[in-house]
Order: sequence, then C-alpha cells, then structure tokens
Amino acid sequence: MPSITPSLWFDNNLEDAAEFYTSVFPNSKIEQLNRTTEAGPGEPGTVLSGSFVLDGTRFIGINGGPAFSFSEAVSFTVHCKDQDEVDYYWDRLTRDGGEESQCGWLKDRFGVSWQIVPNRLYELVADPDPARATAATKAMHEMRKIIVSDLERAVAGR
Repeated sequence: MPSITPSLWFDNNLEDAAEFYTSVFPNSKIEQLNRTTEAGPGEPGTVLSGSFVLDGTRFIGINGGPAFSFSEAVSFTVHCKDQDEVDYYWDRLTRDGGEESQCGWLKDRFGVSWQIVPNRLYELVADPDPARATAATKAMHEMRKIIVSDLERAVAGR
C-alpha cells in the first residue's frame, strides 16, 4: 500500500515553520531542508523544500511563495488524552500570532488550521442518551478551546 504524506505550501517561511512545529510536538525532527544552489532559482542558500516529522507523521513542505494560502478546508486534528494536553497544544499553537477559532479549532501563525480535541469530547458526544450527547455538542459549539470540565458540567445539567 502506498503511503500518504501531507504536503504544505509555505510563503517562504518553511524553515521557520518546521523549526516551530518540531519544537511543539514530541518525537519530532526536521529530516532535510533543500536549499537553492548558485544555479537557482532564487537566492543561493534559501530553502526550496524539505521534510519534517511530527510525532511520527511525515510532512513535506515547499516554499512556493504567496500564490496559495492555507484555509480551514484542510486541518490537522490533535487527539489529546486530557485537558493538560489540550492546554499545551492550544497555548503553543496560538502563541506568537496564532488565532483562536471555535469548537477547538485554531490557526497557527503560519495560517495552518488545527483541531485540538480531548478524547473525552468524543465520549460525551457519543453518549447513548441523546439529551446528554446533545448537551455536550451544544457546549462544544459555544467554546473556543475545549474545556473538558465545562463539557462534563453541561452533560450533567449544571
């Protein structure tokens, strides 16, 4: 079976993005950065493309310039075991120019969209009691960052 690797188009800041992402996610590394030579294109030594691994998932990046930009049409979901993990990823990915959205979504400073989701959310919205599942879903829609204790209070009717 072939492997699937996300490929991200950056506006000439791939190196900064790769350094940032590998500092946020554990077990991560920059595999390679391919730089322009004297033959071009562009300024010799500038990064053209590269690859990096974020906690076991390989990404390819290219410095394509401003022709395209990221949108919420594609996002990456970070499944978090608990509120501490949600807080960790939310705080780091919104730092230095990131933007909060709603329902656990955010954009980092490079414009990449992320969904920071606690595993508990999946359990609550799949509750066999439709009233409890609806309460969890409604509470999530009213949040920016997902707060597990607020979800549980909503499900409990408090």
